[in-house]
Amino acid sequence: MSRTAVGALLALALVAGCGVGAGGRTVVRGAGPDDLLKLRAGPGLGYRVILGLPDGTALIRRDCVTEVGQLWCRVALADAPAITGFVSADYISMP
Repeated sequence: MSRTAVGALLALALVAGCGVGAGGRTVVRGAGPDDLLKLRAGPGLGYRVILGLPDGTALIRRDCVTEVGQLWCRVALADAPAITGFVSADYISMP
């Protein structure tokens, strides 16, 4: 299989994985008992931190994007949907 085909398949798989369940509920996981997952203003470490989310925080996942090889998801707090931002997909459960 050519590099172009492999790249296209990987990109398609990534986009398909993010689209499935968009708008679904998710939960913060793996941040650690004493750590908070940072809800950021944009998809990357360079964006300001809006607030910290403890493990178990219920979120509504909107969509996901890849920035510098890292998958970031735009989310809203389930209990306060007006509060939105981006979190690393590594720390949320994905349906």
